Amino acid sequence: MSPTPKRRARKRWLLMSDILAPAAGQHLGPADPVVTPLVFYDAAGTHHPKNGTLLGFWLYLMSDCLVFASLFAVYGVLGRSYAAGPSGADLFDLPLVAMSTAMLLISSITYGFAMIAMQHRRMPAVLAWLAATGLFGLAFLGLTLYEFQHLIHEGAGPQRSAFLSAFFALVGTHALHVLFGIVWLVTLMLQVGKYGLTVDNRRRLMCLSMFWHFLDVVWIAVFTFVYLMGVLP
Repeated sequence: MSPTPKRRARKRWLLMSDILAPAAGQHLGPADPVVTPLVFYDAAGTHHPKNGTLLGFWLYLMSDCLVFASLFAVYGVLGRSYAAGPSGADLFDLPLVAMSTAMLLISSITYGFAMIAMQHRRMPAVLAWLAATGLFGLAFLGLTLYEFQHLIHEGAGPQRSAFLSAFFALVGTHALHVLFGIVWLVTLMLQVGKYGLTVDNRRRLMCLSMFWHFLDVVWIAVFTFVYLMGVLP
């Protein structure tokens, strides 16, 4: 009578445990063979599906959407709580904000050219367009930091009112994302310059492209909802 499937599975499990670990009281001597740990692959012989990274990154972007949605909701509730202090119409410098917006939008265009050059396997052009993207991103960060410094110097820091606390939280979080994106971009430039446009580097460039364009979309919402609507009476 043949053993049941459950008993066969148990027998295979015991044999696997005998291979991976010595029995009680047994010591491996110098002449005993070294047991190589088992490595499991899928049917194609790879560690994981090739689209796993992109799927995980899409999930990250969805979670980041929730973060910014929460900050927008907080600003929507507290955006008129001035505590007898200055309002957006008194503080916001729209020409300066328009210039920083242009810097970020142009950086998105230059990154698009970098992706086109990547499709044609032109590595020098990819590096040049990525460098241009980083410079425009740094210009955006510089203008944002200048705006923060000017507001704090005028006594309109985040502790002045609930409106300013929500403003600094929303705009500051976006600026931190841009800073992280620039660090990521510089890291990818070093990897592309050293290893070339490999499959892994192309996938990483694609992920950074989604992240960078996502920040553009968020900033358009910030520019409209915070700055343009903030100057209205």
